[in-house]
Amino acid sequence: MAKKQVEMTVEEKLKALFKLQTALSGIDEKRALRGELPLEVKDLEDEIEGLKTRKEKIAAEIKDYQDAITQKKGEINVAQMSLERYKKQLDDVRNNREYDTLTKEIEYQTLEVELCNKKIKEAQTRVEERKADEDKTAELIDGRTQDLLLKRAELNEIMQETRDAEEVLKEQAHELETKIEPRLLASYKRIRKSARNGLGIVSVNRDACGGCFAKIPPQRQLDVRMHKKIIVCEYCGRILIDPELAGIQPVTNAEEKPKRKRTASTSKKKKVEEEPSGEE
Repeated sequence: MAKKQVEMTVEEKLKALFKLQTALSGIDEKRALRGELPLEVKDLEDEIEGLKTRKEKIAAEIKDYQDAITQKKGEINVAQMSLERYKKQLDDVRNNREYDTLTKEIEYQTLEVELCNKKIKEAQTRVEERKADEDKTAELIDGRTQDLLLKRAELNEIMQETRDAEEVLKEQAHELETKIEPRLLASYKRIRKSARNGLGIVSVNRDACGGCFAKIPPQRQLDVRMHKKIIVCEYCGRILIDPELAGIQPVTNAEEKPKRKRTASTSKKKKVEEEPSGEE
């Protein structure tokens, strides 16, 4: 195996590197395709968890208000019993002092009942408001749960599709990596890792680097086409490959020139046709 790696020509190395990049780019695309869905699923899970926590807090608040209502009702019963007792005692008063004392107690217990009734109404209003919030939260939970089920199903489907395709691409990439000499492979991976678009080897199109689009001098383009050594872009450091070697239809600026010539010739014909009409 090591012998084959040493005997590979520059042309074979470039072809292997480009094929490797095609496989790795395919893996990146598969991961990116399903990479957004797990984030969406995670966001929905977090949102549902937050809504459930909110619902639990609302339920706890409702229970506190209901307990307070029960307590106030108990206090009203005690106050009413006291009122009845004090009113009966009014019939047996012996002096003004006892009468004043009983009257104040009756007034106090009456105010206590009124205050408790006021607290009960406020608590009942709060219970109704919090129950409405609880119902809205429950609806939100149901809606988000449905969204989560759909997203999970979509994610599972995509993961199944991409997993099989990714495994095939991984096998291809591994096979190609064994054919490329370690130093060149390590350099390529380093370049690819630092490249924003993940391309470590690019073709020369329109006299420019396919990675950073910087102008490539004619002599350097000739060196790339000769396949005698590994040529890298002076600006971005990416490995350069001849489009034909990569199996890509080359595009050059020269292809646009015939179009301009045809346009010029057409305008000349128009001038010639216009001259006779002028003489007439």
